[in-house]
Amino acid sequence: MLGAKRSGWARTARWVLPLAGLLALCGCGGGGSAAPAGSGGSADGWTPGVFQPSSKFAALCQSPRTGTDSFTGRAYPDRQGSTLDENNWLRSWTHELYLWYDEVQDADPGLSTTPNYFQLMKTMQTTSSGAPKDRFHFTYPTSTWEQLSQAGVEVGYGVGWEIVNSNHSSTVTIAYLEPAGSLPAATVAANLVRGDEVLAVDGVYLTSATDQTSVDKINAGLNPATAGEPHTFTVQDPGSGSSRTVQLQSAAVTSSPVLLETTVTGANGSTVGYILYNDQVATAESELISAIQDLESKNVTDLVLDLRYNGGGLLDLASELGYMIGGSQTAGQTFELEQFSNQYPTTNPITGQPITPTPFYTTTQGYSTPAGQHLPTLNLTRIAVITGQDTCSASESIINSLQGVGVTVYQIGSTTCGKPYGFYPQDNCGTTYFSIEFQGVNAKGVGGYGDGFSPANTTPAAGVPVPGCSVADDFGHALGDPSESRLAAALAYLANPQPSTCAAPTGNAAPATLTQRQIMERIFVRSPLRQMRILRR
Repeated sequence: MLGAKRSGWARTARWVLPLAGLLALCGCGGGGSAAPAGSGGSADGWTPGVFQPSSKFAALCQSPRTGTDSFTGRAYPDRQGSTLDENNWLRSWTHELYLWYDEVQDADPGLSTTPNYFQLMKTMQTTSSGAPKDRFHFTYPTSTWEQLSQAGVEVGYGVGWEIVNSNHSSTVTIAYLEPAGSLPAATVAANLVRGDEVLAVDGVYLTSATDQTSVDKINAGLNPATAGEPHTFTVQDPGSGSSRTVQLQSAAVTSSPVLLETTVTGANGSTVGYILYNDQVATAESELISAIQDLESKNVTDLVLDLRYNGGGLLDLASELGYMIGGSQTAGQTFELEQFSNQYPTTNPITGQPITPTPFYTTTQGYSTPAGQHLPTLNLTRIAVITGQDTCSASESIINSLQGVGVTVYQIGSTTCGKPYGFYPQDNCGTTYFSIEFQGVNAKGVGGYGDGFSPANTTPAAGVPVPGCSVADDFGHALGDPSESRLAAALAYLANPQPSTCAAPTGNAAPATLTQRQIMERIFVRSPLRQMRILRR
């Protein structure tokens, strides 16, 4: 549930992947020292607890942009300033809008670089499981954010990696590939498939990557920074006892948000729709409409919505999809209500308007289809949702919001990421900042799933329980194959929605402590941009 203007968005980050027991970090700056808040001021004018309006420092930049933004057509507002000005803007802006502003230590803006200072402008508290309360604090270059959020374009190989950490090693597996028409030529030539395991990157084997130099080299290969980078991968095909070496070259790849839509036969002989929905970016609007129209024409009686690799995105699209699933049960109902900090009980501080709920939209919102067109709907009273630990934010809101209006949701897979929060991305000096500004609740006022949603039989118990089965990801079968473990379990549960239908739980539960989370969490590799809720101003 993020808030974002459809023009002028931004971010600056790269994944540092969680290899050799390391926790995933974004390259938007790490810690950074800052003096504890004291009673006096400092030479740079900082007085603890005294905040000037952020507007005083906005667009005062150490390195101001010139000219016109080619994406928005607007002249840059930047003026000559300093790093101190940028940090002062971050400090005041955080105090004004951050959801947990009163949990942020007031650090001297003159003692840190801007990337490091931003990492100080958040709560350091933890959830009940021991995870950081705010795991979603990141930045992107504005130009990159605009390109990815609007067009679904990102530098890579057209491959979705998934990393699994254990106590002593990590594995990297291909979760899916974009359609052949979107893949770089080198990826097509490599003949990769879902389930291929990466053994080494540029000559560095994952099993021996125990030093930072090795980890950095693997990270750089898995997450290329620019198009045109060649990297060598040693992979092992599913069921093979031998390895092979392939050469990949990065390119700007356009994602297909709805990667697969089909029908399968249910366990009771019914016709069940299946949608693999990976990205809630603007282009998803038209793809979702086409998928639902096709399933509607085939008279499906149930739907399996596969969100295992969907980290979130535009909340409006989640709302549209909610209506396209639930139809009359959702029309006119609240999809999600945004709650800001206690400084703004009734007014949205970003728009200045009274806080009103995001409804279940019954018409298109104009992302990739002309606005105002009536949406198709399956009019279902229940749905099975496949989840993983990358199911996050706006994707979790689909589960929560449908439950809020009485649509029955069954969950198959693993505990979700736990992000009932969102923000309005904010550009300043060429960087777009993502800082949590609100949390969302459904029509019943229910939210607070900071440790995620979990299938009810998850062991140990974790997150908010939802009827369904804990099932591990199955890389031995294609996505959409009725024999794939999670889809098979979903079909069985739809036919007989009883706990006894579930096999012994095998999916990943949210670890009980932060230490366990660091070494055991399964993380699907994607940018932090893809793990959020986005709202328009």
